[in-house]
Amino acid sequence: MATLEATARRPEDHPVVTMTDIRIAHERIAPSIVRTPTLYSKTLSALTGANVWLKFENLQFTAAYKERGALNKLLQLTDEEKARGVIAASAGNHAQGLAYHGARLGIPVTIVMPKPTPTVKVQQTEGHGAEVIQTGERFDDAQATAYEIAAQRGLTFVHPFDDPAIIAGQGTVAVEMLEDVPQIDTLAIPIGGGGLISGCATAARAIRADIDVVGVQAELYPSMYAELNHVDLPCEGDTLAEGIAVKRPGNITREIVRALIRDVVLVSERGLEEAVSLLLQIEKTVVEGAGAAGLAALMAHPQRFAGRNVGLVLTGGNIDTRLLANVLLRDLARSGRLARLRIRLQDRPGALFNVARVFDEQQVNIIEIYHQRVFTTLPAKGLITDIECETRDSRHLDRLVKALTDHGYEVSRVELA
Repeated sequence: MATLEATARRPEDHPVVTMTDIRIAHERIAPSIVRTPTLYSKTLSALTGANVWLKFENLQFTAAYKERGALNKLLQLTDEEKARGVIAASAGNHAQGLAYHGARLGIPVTIVMPKPTPTVKVQQTEGHGAEVIQTGERFDDAQATAYEIAAQRGLTFVHPFDDPAIIAGQGTVAVEMLEDVPQIDTLAIPIGGGGLISGCATAARAIRADIDVVGVQAELYPSMYAELNHVDLPCEGDTLAEGIAVKRPGNITREIVRALIRDVVLVSERGLEEAVSLLLQIEKTVVEGAGAAGLAALMAHPQRFAGRNVGLVLTGGNIDTRLLANVLLRDLARSGRLARLRIRLQDRPGALFNVARVFDEQQVNIIEIYHQRVFTTLPAKGLITDIECETRDSRHLDRLVKALTDHGYEVSRVELA
């Protein structure tokens, strides 16, 4: 049996996405999506040296912009295609957006996910009424299976980014931003497969020809960066920005980005963590790693954006709560508000009491204490104690370390990567 890959129109056969496509898409989907606000951030502007506006796409019903493209695609299906249903390979926001609007429109939705997909994402997708099939260890395995099932069942395959209808739907983000804040002269847009930046760049350039559109990718997955710069870079690793962890850009999106995007910058995992934490602390909004990529770019490349009127898209807020907790705690540790100190003691009565008195004198809260007597290179009567503690800031922590040293203790800090 021929697979869908062999019989379906390939992306390069589709027409180029135009501003007219995006305007029509906006009219088509507007009644059924949230017109999310674009708000100025005084504090982030002061921190980055740019004038920063945030587009809160994490306030969509499924907490991500992916709804826009999915809905635009669904609304253009024929009645026959709607009756048969659609299928997609996705482990994240595309799955939920397609499942939600498919259920709302009465269109059967099947989602193929890799086996390692977190249970919460499977449950959320099933909660919207989709059939979830888990297979393989990687996204490529899931996509291959999705193509096969599509051919067998006669389903319409809905690509997460390399489809003109998807790209046009995502471009409505920029339309709303520039309608709400016409003075925006720079957009910093996360890039995974390239659907969002392709749509946004097409719309933005049509509205304002001189606008600067900057792509942002995680250092671990620099696929579009490598394409533009004609270099071969590895794309692998556990990134916080799993929503943009794409090894190969789309065929359509690659060409649009080449035509419209001058610059793609890379951000580190630490930068992504800091950006997620800042958005929660300052804007009181939860974003996933990919959603914080734009802010991470402003912090990592301040000279690139200094003095500019920058629009950032908070693309999604679907982050695992345990992972979010880890990110916040790591940020506290890097800022000096949480610390683990390794202290060498003598293994005798009163040793721990005496060191605890120093913490009390410095008004530092002890959270956890770990004794290590066996797995150490110290003499048999030696003792290593790790003390996790909470301080007001890095200067408070420095005073504690100095006080311990002044009392004769050998102290070292257990640093984060």
